[in-house]
Formats: sequence, structure tokens, C-alpha cells
Amino acid sequence: MADRWWTYQRERFPVLVHGVLIAALCAGVLLFSSKARGNPELPGLRTYTAAFVSVFLFFLQLRIADEFKDFQDDLKYRPYRPVPRGLVRLPELGRVGLASAAVQLGLALWLNPRLILPLVLVWAYMVLMTKEFFAPTWLKSHPLVYLASHMVIMPLIYFYIAACDWWAAEGALPRGLVWLLAMGFFTGTVLEIGRKIRAPEDEELGVETYSALWGRRRAIRAWIAASALASLFALVAAACNQFAAPMAVLLGIILLCEAMAAKRFLRFPGRGSGKRIEQISGIVTLLLHLGIGAVIAVGG
Repeated sequence: MADRWWTYQRERFPVLVHGVLIAALCAGVLLFSSKARGNPELPGLRTYTAAFVSVFLFFLQLRIADEFKDFQDDLKYRPYRPVPRGLVRLPELGRVGLASAAVQLGLALWLNPRLILPLVLVWAYMVLMTKEFFAPTWLKSHPLVYLASHMVIMPLIYFYIAACDWWAAEGALPRGLVWLLAMGFFTGTVLEIGRKIRAPEDEELGVETYSALWGRRRAIRAWIAASALASLFALVAAACNQFAAPMAVLLGIILLCEAMAAKRFLRFPGRGSGKRIEQISGIVTLLLHLGIGAVIAVGG
């Protein structure tokens, strides 16, 4: 029993990898929120625990929602995945999703019942995503709209993390929060595009990737553009709190590393090279959130 769930997480939701990224995301947003609302103290362990566990479960729920949404396509084109090959069943995943929601609700009540409102907002948007906003055919024919509509979940999650600090404490609205939410939208876009860029030899029939849809060069340009926008909004959020200069240095390093990786991928698109773009997307996300949290904590 345990072995099959271990296999599932390894293939579809690597706990360690996701845990590290989510830990950095929560730390960065919570530190930003706390300092940007004028709180001299760091977020407490109770706040961080509630935010981290809730956000980890948000991403698990998104994975489970994808399993339901993509089941027919997986049966046809990706029978090697855990659900179509029978390793785990959709009803089992549904029960895991419901149990995780119960945990999130309990954490919200534990920290501050006011958090139920933004929690329900995230859940509601997840349901719309699972239903493809009741226009699946139209969305699939408009890939940019599809991408944007699904990335809205990211600022909603960022808002929930920040709410674990300022809303739960009934404090002032953090300065620059709207720019941080915009950063979240484009950070999510970096991750989404980055995981769907592949070398020609790695493309699969029936598997939609941006490299197949737009071509490798345009997909890489979109990836770099999303990262540049995430960096821009991070810089504006930093400027709202008087620590733009150190943030600009970090962002410059990040963009330079991405440009080097992009150039290498375009010049040497061998088998497995797209995986490096996905890995770099994760590293960029990690550095961006640790950076914005650390800089404002030290500067504040």
C-alpha cells in the first residue's frame, strides 16, 4: 500500500522538491508581508506552519485536479502515468484531496477564522480550473488565454500566504503587496512554461508543450519574458519598501544565468536538455523568494 503511494509521489508530486520550493515561497512572502506592514518581528512558527502546510496542500490539490482533468488524454497518450496504469485510482485521489481540504480548514481556524474567506476563494478558483472554466474547447484553442487563466491561481495563493500574516494579525495592508502578487503570477508562468519546453527528441504525441506549440525559440523567449516580468514586479515591490538596489543585483544575476541556459538549450537541443530549463525554473523561483524575503528582513 505504502509502496504505490511512494511511487506516485516520486513520479507526479516529488515531496522533497515541492517542499523546498514551497518553503522558500512561504518564507519570502511571509517575511515581505510582515516587514512591509511595519511589523518589527519575524513571522512566528505558528504562522509559518499554517501557511506552509496549507500551501503544500494547495499544490497537491492542483496535482490531483490535473489527474481528473487529464484522465482521458492520459489514457490515450500517456498510459505509463500512475493513474491510467492503475497504480492509484481517481476515487482514492479524490479522498486525499478532501482530507487535505479538511486539514487546511482546521489550520485556518487554528490561526484565525478570518482566513476561511481567502481559503474558500482559492478553492473556488481551483474548481473553475478543473472544469476548464466551462469552456475547455475554446481555451485549448487559445493557449495564451489558457495559460493566463490558470496562472491566476498563483497570486491567489500568494495572497493567502500573506493573509496568514497581516490578515490573521488584523494588521495594516503590506506596502507593495499588489506588486508581489503580480510577481507571483509571472513566477508561476516561468515554472509552467519551463516545465513544458522540450528538445525535439523528447516531444510526445498528444502531449502539449510550448516548444511544440510555438517552436523552441519562441518558447524560450516567452520563458525569458515571463522571468523578466517577474523580476520587474519583484523590483517594484522592493522599491515600495526602500530596498530596490540589493534586489536589483540579485535579479540581474538571475536573468544572466537564465539567458546563458537559454542560449545553451537553443544551441545544443539534445535529448533531456529541456529538463535543465525546468530545473533552472525551480532554482530561479527558489532564489527569487529567498532573496526578496532575506533582503527585506535584513533591510527592515
